[in-house]
Amino acid sequence: MKLAKLIKRFRVGKADKFRLADVDPADTGGLDIEKAEAKALLADGVERLSALQEKLYAQNRWAVLVVFQAMDAAGKDGAIKHVMSGVNPQGCQVHAFKVPSAEELDHDFLWRIAKALPERGRIGIFNRSHYEDVLIARVHPEVLSRKRLPGALVSKAIWDDRFKSIREFERHLAHNGTLVLKFFLHISKEEQRRRFLARLDEPGKRWKFEMSDVAERKLWDKYMHAYEEAIRHTSRPEAPWYVVPADNKRFARLVIAEVIVEAMEGLRLEFPRIEGEALKELEKVRAALLVEAPTRK
Repeated sequence: MKLAKLIKRFRVGKADKFRLADVDPADTGGLDIEKAEAKALLADGVERLSALQEKLYAQNRWAVLVVFQAMDAAGKDGAIKHVMSGVNPQGCQVHAFKVPSAEELDHDFLWRIAKALPERGRIGIFNRSHYEDVLIARVHPEVLSRKRLPGALVSKAIWDDRFKSIREFERHLAHNGTLVLKFFLHISKEEQRRRFLARLDEPGKRWKFEMSDVAERKLWDKYMHAYEEAIRHTSRPEAPWYVVPADNKRFARLVIAEVIVEAMEGLRLEFPRIEGEALKELEKVRAALLVEAPTRK
């Protein structure tokens, strides 16, 4: 199956009927991702993305926002590292959202997100995002209490209200020239267990492990429900979710690269054209530089 057709399987279409259980975290779309062909496909995707990013930067009309959400050890960092390996750092910015600061808690939950948005001509990558406020805050009610919201606003409707705010926020971005792509790296609980063990067994990876990771595993079902609800309520044509099987890291990276490339190709990016008087001025400059050429003795 060609990648272009394959990625359509992972785009959330009829969001109101989306079920996370329908996506197999071990799915590889029939591709033998261990063969050299898979490496070549990723290399090709990285190269195409690099060329598109150069045009995006030069044209300076569109911005691209790529959102990554996942359970711990699903491969967000690795996906960012490998997929964006060919992108010019000047045209790309990565923002990892941590626990909100005191200043951020004194504003609405989208305030810190808006500050980190990419400007025109750049690719912005969110390693976690505004969705933390309908995921972690939903699984851990005490997180919501730290927001110091007026009591009347903390009701059963708060999640629907936040989903609506997110939909409107992302629609606003899309209508103002930002391409929004959202990826949920769907890892199985068993694969997460294996990756945690690998971190503990390898000294060079132990720094990645946190004791809180074990505690969060016990809340797996609650997180899956929160993710399913978030995806179901916020996947829209102008800001789609892609639920990417992530048990195989190579396959996940391949899908992510293809989705970004295909979406950016749809923007029909071009290098700015120099015409008219501006072109005449450049010709004068060219002629002057040629005159300066040193004479051979």
